[in-house]
Formats: sequence, C-alpha cells, structure tokens
Amino acid sequence: MGGGPRVPYPKHVWSPAGGWYAQPSNWKLNTAIFMGVIFGITAMTWKLSADREFRHKMPEPGRFYPSRYWSKQIREHEAAQKASKNEESKS
Repeated sequence: MGGGPRVPYPKHVWSPAGGWYAQPSNWKLNTAIFMGVIFGITAMTWKLSADREFRHKMPEPGRFYPSRYWSKQIREHEAAQKASKNEESKS
C-alpha cells in the first residue's frame, strides 16, 4: 500500500510550501500560531463591524436577533426601554 516509491525530484527547487514531501518538525506550533492569527483578525473585524452597525428600525422585543448581544445601539435602546418601563410601573 502507498502507491509506490517516491518520485525523484531536483534538490535545488524552492517553494514557499516547502517543496516535495515537506513535513516540518514544528508543524503543530506553526498551525497553532496561524490559528491564533486568524482568530485575532476575525475578532478585530467582528469588533469593527459591531461598532459600525447601525439600525434604522430596532428589533421587536422578545424576537431573536443575534446582533442584539453585541450591537451597542440595540443594547442602549433596550436598556432605555427597560428603564422607561420600570419608571412607568413605579408611577
């Protein structure tokens, strides 16, 4: 099993991927570092998107909207609604 012997290849060829049959000894560390970089870029993009999000119409109360948990505008709107509702119930 395995498809036969390795094919002879020129030793002077360079490639950014490591060339033929590359298996760097620190591939696990490289993978972890790159996953961290991807996570960091995703987190920064998510934060920027959440900060720039603007809604002209607010979601209905009790209805599921995922961005309700991270959108500053929606959280402030719902806090104001809750405060006014509590103020009305006290009066």
